[in-house]
Amino acid sequence: MKRYQSMFAAAAGLFLTLVGCKDDFAELNQAKDSITSAEPTYLFAQAVLEFEPSPYMMWFANASGFYYATQMAVPSGSVTDAVIEGSERQGIQAISVLSYVNALKYERSLMTEEESAQYEGVAAALDVLAVYLGIYDTDICGDIPFTEAANARYGGTLTPKYDRVEDLYDLWLATLDNAVEVFSTASSTGQIEMSTQDVIYNGDWDKWAKLANSMKLKIAARLIFQDYDRAQSVVTEVVNAACGVMDGEDDDFLFHKADENTSSNDYVYHWNNSTLWYAGVCASQPVVDFLLANEDPRVRFFYEKNDWNSEVVDYFLAQGRKDDIPSFILDNVETEMVNGVETFKAWTGQGEPWVRYYGLPVAYNAASSNSLYGDWFNYDINTLAGSKTYRPYSRFQEELIRGRIDFTLPTVPNGAVIEDTDDNPWYGMYMTTAEVNLYLAEFAAYGVSGLQSASYYFDKAVRASVEEYDRLASLNKIPYYGKTYNYDSHEEVIDLQDGEVDALMQHDAYQLTGDRMGDLEKIFIQQLLHFTYQPVDQFATGRRSGVPMFGSSLLPREDYTANSMSADRYPRRTSVSDPSPTDLMYDNILESYTNQGFSTTLATGILNSERLWQDKGAPQWGDGPSLP
Repeated sequence: MKRYQSMFAAAAGLFLTLVGCKDDFAELNQAKDSITSAEPTYLFAQAVLEFEPSPYMMWFANASGFYYATQMAVPSGSVTDAVIEGSERQGIQAISVLSYVNALKYERSLMTEEESAQYEGVAAALDVLAVYLGIYDTDICGDIPFTEAANARYGGTLTPKYDRVEDLYDLWLATLDNAVEVFSTASSTGQIEMSTQDVIYNGDWDKWAKLANSMKLKIAARLIFQDYDRAQSVVTEVVNAACGVMDGEDDDFLFHKADENTSSNDYVYHWNNSTLWYAGVCASQPVVDFLLANEDPRVRFFYEKNDWNSEVVDYFLAQGRKDDIPSFILDNVETEMVNGVETFKAWTGQGEPWVRYYGLPVAYNAASSNSLYGDWFNYDINTLAGSKTYRPYSRFQEELIRGRIDFTLPTVPNGAVIEDTDDNPWYGMYMTTAEVNLYLAEFAAYGVSGLQSASYYFDKAVRASVEEYDRLASLNKIPYYGKTYNYDSHEEVIDLQDGEVDALMQHDAYQLTGDRMGDLEKIFIQQLLHFTYQPVDQFATGRRSGVPMFGSSLLPREDYTANSMSADRYPRRTSVSDPSPTDLMYDNILESYTNQGFSTTLATGILNSERLWQDKGAPQWGDGPSLP
């Protein structure tokens, strides 16, 4: 379907430049008579384009800090004390949508009461998007400007107050309740219909209602250590709501913004420059081993295959360089003698494609120990003629982050050059059926009344997560999905196969037993896995759960206390800096730091001990789940 073509130019011309940088609201100050009128549905369309929970700089510079804090990824140079430096506070993402929320309020103020009432659905949908981004912002920033933000050009202040997280949670729950009511009565209240202007749900208000209702669970999960009674109440409201919760592919908040070039190709493809690859964020050995041990198909979607296909292995054997093949790869190779030459015969172990996925060891400074870990970190010894280097471990799948990336198949020196240079519109996954059911499984394990069993939700969640990532891999056309490039006869596609999910659910790690603490660990592991491409959500989950756990038999956290990297040194929030004295928000920013007890001068453990409001009382990294 063609998306956002004539609307792009119209929305760009009708709306003025919006603010996007941190704590800078001065650009929103314009006289009312300079404001150009905008068609409300175009405002919504443009807001969707600007909606971005994880902007480029988050992926490029900050995501690594979130991954390393949870130990769900490792740096390509191995773990050193640099991984506990954390991430700097990012720009406030909610501003991008709040600008349109306030623009629509202004447009509706110029209408008759009857006409304005027709746009309640559009306004509620914008509110939902703003709340989603607000939750994201407060997960890493704490208090943020929200209620007074992005409104200066409509008579508001240039110095909006910082709203407290606890107050925002109250506001957002009420906002989502109102949205559910508006969406649920849209057919009887004559709401303006959106179709092509709404690339998320094509104007289906019932699906918007499910999203709004489901999002309340994100807030409930963040209330656990501050107001558990309220959290339980919210969960009960959600499961009893007539609109229901997200339940299946059609309900999932998973979409792409555009099919064709617009004023910004980033809307279509995401960004052109490398993100996690450049930052050196790689698969973690414990995580990959957990996925492989349980034959979890998501390992094939989360990470890329390594470079050691059977043709590369065979080339090394033919050149008499068997000793240069990483030992862990050779462990899964069966050879045979052909005309006096040892050659590749077959993959052993789990076979293709499983044998192409390896995580980097998590031992401290492993790269400096060639005798133990040289196969992983010193793979440049395998550089051959033509300057080809064969990476033995798996990186994150970059094509799940951006659609403008060229893939070059690993081939032998002087072999064929096989490339995939197509640019593919990028699909993002935000909130889905899997996330909803993982929260419900968690609350059922706590003992919240009125829910089905934790096992019921857990099973549904894991199945949905696998299917959602399979769908995401297919839509983003990642390498080896649906094709093997006809180079290696032993190559296998990575697509989800019939029966794999059923087989997955037979593994002990994917079954709940009724042991509350054990079940909670399994639930949190699945939450962490599901958030592999939502690093802020993954960070927030690891922070409130204490998982991965030290000493776990499932997915253990590495203890670096002996290396002066104890758990209480790992950051639990982003760092903040002193504002410029000339910043209009100077006083407000400093006041927000004081109110939250934040230091701007970092010292050992400061980002761990100075916690966000919602994080106070949560278990330390690695301590495991704590019952509320």
